[in-house]
Amino acid sequence: MNQRTDIDSRNIVLGPGLTPIPERLLLAHARGEVLFIVGAGVSRDAGLPDFRELVVQVYEKLDKGVHSIILENRQDSQDLNDKQKAEIKRFCQGEYDVVLGMLERRIDGHQKAQSLVRQAIGDILRPPELAPAPIHRTLMRLSDRGGAVTIITTNFDLLLEKAARNMKQPVQTYTLGGIPRPTLRPEFSGVLHIHGALDRKPQRTSDLIISDQDLGEFYLRRRIVPDLIYDAARLYNLVLVGYSANDPPMRYLLSAVDADTARFTDLKERFVFVGMDKDDPVELEDWRARGITPIQYTIENGDHSQLQRTLVQWAKFSAINGNKSRIDRALKRIVKVKRTEAKQEDLDLFDHFMRRSDPNERIRLTNLLFDHQMDLEWLDAISDMLSEEGEERRR
Repeated sequence: MNQRTDIDSRNIVLGPGLTPIPERLLLAHARGEVLFIVGAGVSRDAGLPDFRELVVQVYEKLDKGVHSIILENRQDSQDLNDKQKAEIKRFCQGEYDVVLGMLERRIDGHQKAQSLVRQAIGDILRPPELAPAPIHRTLMRLSDRGGAVTIITTNFDLLLEKAARNMKQPVQTYTLGGIPRPTLRPEFSGVLHIHGALDRKPQRTSDLIISDQDLGEFYLRRRIVPDLIYDAARLYNLVLVGYSANDPPMRYLLSAVDADTARFTDLKERFVFVGMDKDDPVELEDWRARGITPIQYTIENGDHSQLQRTLVQWAKFSAINGNKSRIDRALKRIVKVKRTEAKQEDLDLFDHFMRRSDPNERIRLTNLLFDHQMDLEWLDAISDMLSEEGEERRR
């Protein structure tokens, strides 16, 4: 099989019970060419709501009548006015950005600087003793591309920054128009809040993208977000974590990139981690149709721990800042048996570690395993890999 085709089709399992990850994505990450985009699903592990839950909690604070209906999925809305009924209809359709826009215009008019809706959102997203979840720390480790740590988020919270500070690696926060232009150079770094971030002053909530009008302004009129995503997609493989296909921000993000795929050949492949409790080929195809390669992981009883464990192992095995002793132990375990007797997952993982390594690291690993009495079949595999790479460079 041609080496390039092999890489394009191979998935690597980083450990027992973990999600297979396309090797082409792992190799891009080893080169520092991956940029994560984080959604509300990530911060749920810290106790914060997703977009739907956020809207429900806003109504609990501001409109008890609508709240009771959407919370209990009731139909008896005859005591409500037409604007409230319209909001419920949009909520049932999953258009939560539209719902918040309608609610804000009904309650606050156009005085967004003193918006009760935005104030309610700020209060909900600032619970006492809010702390990062393990996945925030893991994502910050994975976002280190060597010399710079960069991650994009549509979340308003500052949990990624808190995780970085806890790791003694503080990062800069950027929002909206202050976000630096994408580049491969180290100055493109920090946590980039493309929908705004909660200010440390609780009364300041006006610069949050929460409604359909806000999304229209920053995606269509001022074009701050799509211009950023266009440029980033040409330089990095974008990896989405914490989104569902129907998330309102996701609709805008996907259209911002996929619309130009047919016109620009330099756009890199985009990926998304998709959690499922059972196989659903239609949902996977829905993502592919939007120009995103899905990476499926298993949800059990609402538990997304397989994703967390997979990302943790990826971070530990990272070619940029991973644990070398852990990598060495994994390779020593694999070569305890002859190559012809090894499991396919171990064969793939061994080849991946060698394939992603620079010449010096490959020599170090080869000597390490040779001293560990590696069978010559493994050494032959390394030699074959070097020959294939030489042929690839000559083409």
